[in-house]
Amino acid sequence: MMTNTLPSHLRALILDMDGVLWRDAAPIGNLPVIFERIRSLGLEVALATNNATKTVGEYLEKFGGYGVTLEPRQIVTSSLATAETLSKRFPGGGPVFVIGENGIQRALEDFGFTAVTDPQDETRPVAVVAGIDRFVSYPKLRRATLHIRAGVPFYGTNPDRTFPTPQGLVPGAGAILAAIEAATDVSPTVIGKPSPFMMKIALERLGRSPGETLVVGDRLETDIAAGQAAGCHTALVLSGVSTREQAQSWTPGVDFVVPDLSSLVGA
Repeated sequence: MMTNTLPSHLRALILDMDGVLWRDAAPIGNLPVIFERIRSLGLEVALATNNATKTVGEYLEKFGGYGVTLEPRQIVTSSLATAETLSKRFPGGGPVFVIGENGIQRALEDFGFTAVTDPQDETRPVAVVAGIDRFVSYPKLRRATLHIRAGVPFYGTNPDRTFPTPQGLVPGAGAILAAIEAATDVSPTVIGKPSPFMMKIALERLGRSPGETLVVGDRLETDIAAGQAAGCHTALVLSGVSTREQAQSWTPGVDFVVPDLSSLVGA
């Protein structure tokens, strides 16, 4: 179904961020107007992003800079999902070698782990976690490779090979995971979308069922796949990565294909 009329039984939206709400620092549409329109429709909102660079607090500040006020419970990141997953496998905590930025480092520390980022530190970690790292270096890749080849479990925050910016697509976490996988012959356990784990966290926080919820994203292979895996309705916005032509051949089909979030909610 490709329409822009939202069904009346919907009670909540789970929104991706990059490519849906903004490209890098540039907002996509008038965000205060869009969020006010969503509220006027009686829809609750959660944000679920594969971007692991920021903490929840930093995302709240970013939204505030656009004139949108949200609560911490509304934001689910792949960093939080990764740290929560590791806490279940390694309840005693321990050192984790991290290729990633502040978001994943802080999330791991909040769950009782020590985030190790110094490639000269030879301490054997309980796991290697890699995500987007705009300061990635050969020494970091080398240390991660040595740990993984020595048998340390390998996790990825998310598989996004690129992410949209005003200048075009640039390398994402998936590009870094691919480099490590090529060097180790080991595939990572990926926590973020398309795994439905983040969708389930968001649904729990919203207190809504999948049938009442619409997942909105700009990537078929992550956002839409995760929403469908969780049993939610899905909407692809064409303001990010995936195209209408790709959506037409996607199976199972996407419920809504629209130019952007503003078009979807009629803002």
